[in-house]
Amino acid sequence: MHAKANTNTRRSSTDENAMFKNAAIIGVGQSAYTRHPKEGQTAHTFMRDAAVAALQDAGLSAADVNGMAAASFSLAPDTAVDFAWRMGLSLRWLMQDTNGGSSAMNMLGHALRGVEIGAADVILVVGGDATGLAGYAKVATNFNTATRDHLAPIGHGGPNGVYALVTSRQMKKYGLEKSDYGHVSVSQRTWAAGNPYAVYRAPMTMDEYLAAPLVADPLSRYDCVPVVAGAQALVIANPDRAPKGRPGVRVRAIRHSFNYDNQEGDGLQTGISTFAGELWKQAGVAPDDVDLASAYDDYPTMVLAQLNDLGLIPGNDIARFCRTELKDRTFPVNTWGGMLSAGQPGGPAGGLNGITEAVLQLQHRAGEREGGIALVVEAVALGEDLRFEIPGGDLVVGVERDARDVHRSRRLGVPCSPFMTHALHANRSADGFRKHCRIHTRVARVVSAVGSRPGH
Repeated sequence: MHAKANTNTRRSSTDENAMFKNAAIIGVGQSAYTRHPKEGQTAHTFMRDAAVAALQDAGLSAADVNGMAAASFSLAPDTAVDFAWRMGLSLRWLMQDTNGGSSAMNMLGHALRGVEIGAADVILVVGGDATGLAGYAKVATNFNTATRDHLAPIGHGGPNGVYALVTSRQMKKYGLEKSDYGHVSVSQRTWAAGNPYAVYRAPMTMDEYLAAPLVADPLSRYDCVPVVAGAQALVIANPDRAPKGRPGVRVRAIRHSFNYDNQEGDGLQTGISTFAGELWKQAGVAPDDVDLASAYDDYPTMVLAQLNDLGLIPGNDIARFCRTELKDRTFPVNTWGGMLSAGQPGGPAGGLNGITEAVLQLQHRAGEREGGIALVVEAVALGEDLRFEIPGGDLVVGVERDARDVHRSRRLGVPCSPFMTHALHANRSADGFRKHCRIHTRVARVVSAVGSRPGH
């Protein structure tokens, strides 16, 4: 899922390239996330909370809903029908998905098509889980007969061992170091600081990442997604039903691929590789147009594999991408913190989380995660050189002696002379800014905060 985060290049929700003309995401919501659910907190209660939040966000009620898609590993013995009944929903369109991490995109695609053809007017898409660690271990061990009968007996019942092998293979093929995966986890932890729902928000350093205990070599603690209880929900409807003053988010293109290699590959490519070209063509944009990406991140290796398959890593140079764009966060990836920091509320809700974040970013509702930095200049000596591109989230501050407009940027004046600052999208900096500037007047303890949102 990709979203334009640059306000100057963001396209209208009425774009003619949108795949669906009569269906859009008009509301999003989530429950609280917790590592340790309290007594009485179940998959149903978390999914209910997320559903209610999404409907409120869309300005609708349960009476407006006549379609629903649900996914959960732990809703049993209840089914989607039972959940709808408990929510007071009367439906003419219903689906239940049990495919884990792929459930979110699968439900989204079916729901969009359902509204587009008139099978339902308003479809609620909801996913969540509250398995607990013991319950998750049971789900992982018995995920399918292949896992239960062949992998579990040799100690690979869960995904850690399998993805350890994939990670080792990826490291060898692309010349990656352990620290390269650290750039995924550390950068997402930094983004998580701006997400009040994330279970892990405290900053993490590369030293802390590298010192974490091994789980399955080369995977350590911060490479493995933490299991949480929680839920996510979307509301799909005609864009005309979106709340006043907040356009719905249309989907420009969507593609699916299942079992593309029949489990005979080395895991370094995903099904995305089979349709990426078609996806970009239908969307009417190219990888260079993307300013933000959400990728399913049960493990860092899969983040890199998906971005590479999509063509978002120039020249397939994954090592350089990790050590530059991810390290400096100049290309925003999983700005809600990803599941690695926010937590994985089951596969279905984990997938919905990235979609929710893209919607919030497009609608300028992601709060501080939209970008914002503090520029601090202290005791700058007369004539001292100052590098004036200062990365900060999805922004770069450009400092110069004269105030002038900059290509693809909004000029933000800082109330302190003799210099001005410009807020630039980090990977869209004007070429003319890639140099040094000389401060000709002594500046002492100048602090100014700037943000990327209008009016900030």
